Amino acid sequence: MVAEPVPLSDDAPHLLVVDDDRRIRALLSRFLQSEGYRVTTAEDAVDARAKLDGLSFDLLILDVMMPGESGLDLAKSIREGSIRQGSTLSGGPGVPIVMLTARSETESRIEGLELGADDYVAKPFEPRELSLRVANILKRARPIAMPAVESVRFGGFVFHLARGELRRGDDVVRLTDREREMLAILAAAAGETIPRLALAGNGASLNERAVDVQVNRLRRKVEHDPANPLFIQTVRGIGYRLVVDP
Repeated sequence: MVAEPVPLSDDAPHLLVVDDDRRIRALLSRFLQSEGYRVTTAEDAVDARAKLDGLSFDLLILDVMMPGESGLDLAKSIREGSIRQGSTLSGGPGVPIVMLTARSETESRIEGLELGADDYVAKPFEPRELSLRVANILKRARPIAMPAVESVRFGGFVFHLARGELRRGDDVVRLTDREREMLAILAAAAGETIPRLALAGNGASLNERAVDVQVNRLRRKVEHDPANPLFIQTVRGIGYRLVVDP
């Protein structure tokens, strides 16, 4: 017996089930919703393409054998990027795909995996098996959450991003609003090169020379020798990077 659908959270994964068998679509829709997924169904590739064009999905479940365009052809189009699809997990052509095949369709299963399908389930199958496979794929596809940067240290300085506060020991270093904004951008991506235009700020002039002047002013506050900076380094032809303590 399929359980009643549970209340879904706002970040519940959104699945697209594509199968020409109405009974399978209805069964999987009810079961997967009871497992905590948002589910949209499509009866064939044409219907699926229309929904892929207007909605974002975290995983696709495609039947291999459908009238007209097969599930394999649809998967190939997705992997080649000819269907616009914005997955919240993988993005575009990288959206995870599970293929539904008959047990006798060995060649189809191999072809599906070669096309980039993440897994397959042979019919007839237990909905619970499919749900477990879906959960495992989504777990692998979900990016690892990185802790937000609260502060960075460089030399004797500590910059607190949330407060926009630069300290040297117990002393607060006075910063202008533009200096604080630029330092926050550099600190949020410490060690990475930030293009000059990205440091221009909202509403600021996009004149790259103006950015250079503002960076030089900031250097005078944090560098022992601003002409030979250790912390706010120039990346020639691109922009700047902030070198922080390990």
